[in-house]
Amino acid sequence: MATVPWLVDVLRGAGVQVVTHGDWVNRMRPGSFDPIGVLWHHTAATSSASNPHPALNVCINGRSDLPGPLCQALVDYHGVFHVISAGRCNHAGVSRGSGPIPAGDGNTLMIGWEIDYNGVNQEMTAAQYNASIAATAAVLKRLGRDASYARGHRETSTSGKIDPSFIDLNTMRADVAAKMAGGSTWSSVVDNSTAGRFTASTNWGTSSYSAQRYGTDYRFAQPVAASDAAWYRFNVPATANYRVDAWWPAVSGYNTATPYIVSTTTGNRTVIVNQAATGGQWRSLGTFTLPAGDANRVAVSRWSSAPGLVVADAVRLTRV
Repeated sequence: MATVPWLVDVLRGAGVQVVTHGDWVNRMRPGSFDPIGVLWHHTAATSSASNPHPALNVCINGRSDLPGPLCQALVDYHGVFHVISAGRCNHAGVSRGSGPIPAGDGNTLMIGWEIDYNGVNQEMTAAQYNASIAATAAVLKRLGRDASYARGHRETSTSGKIDPSFIDLNTMRADVAAKMAGGSTWSSVVDNSTAGRFTASTNWGTSSYSAQRYGTDYRFAQPVAASDAAWYRFNVPATANYRVDAWWPAVSGYNTATPYIVSTTTGNRTVIVNQAATGGQWRSLGTFTLPAGDANRVAVSRWSSAPGLVVADAVRLTRV
């Protein structure tokens, strides 16, 4: 049986945020697996910012009527890929054939992404969409296939599946093709020590306490009922959609409800993060439409009702 132990490296190489679960390399169903394409699904579970991957346990362990794993990866609300298997999974059933994917055993023929949204009154988030495009393009390149080998479950199902809902699959394939066609993607990082790009009041101290920091140090301040924001300035090349990622060192006792402010074309958007956890890595705040120009675009605010230090370390923008 073939496996895809390269999956995590390929996804990370495409800039996709990845979390692995248990012995994912050896977790699989018995039977053949020789994938030639990627199949998109939705989980039918309701995800949210505070509950980003409600279907993860089911996708790993299965249901009473269908043993797991149920996909190679689950895509959570924030666009994080949770990789659970490098082998055959129970996600596709029998394929009736679609595009270049022939009729046959879909679990043999395709790698499956379960995108965690309910598909009834909830669409996939922009972060889920963008991560799925990047991941699909990277995997198809590795398989030596073009974008036509990406299909939706509703296109291959013999039992009337409707997933993934609320998406034009031809448009999604076109976006995969564009991603595969290449061209460099604009990306820029501003650290708290980037000259002329970071501003904060004297209320913000400087620390190198945590080894999870980005660069040599980071800034910190006590939470107060006032903004007193630390701002990151970017020279955005064009009005377009950008993924905003933040990096902070997680320390027990740091602030669990830190506001990040993103200055978009339609006004400021606030995203709350837990800086006591998931530190030392890029964490997506979401995808936003940002205006062109050189200006303050992202801030960390001190206005938090939670205790613990608020931290300002690094921010990254990536055009998607």
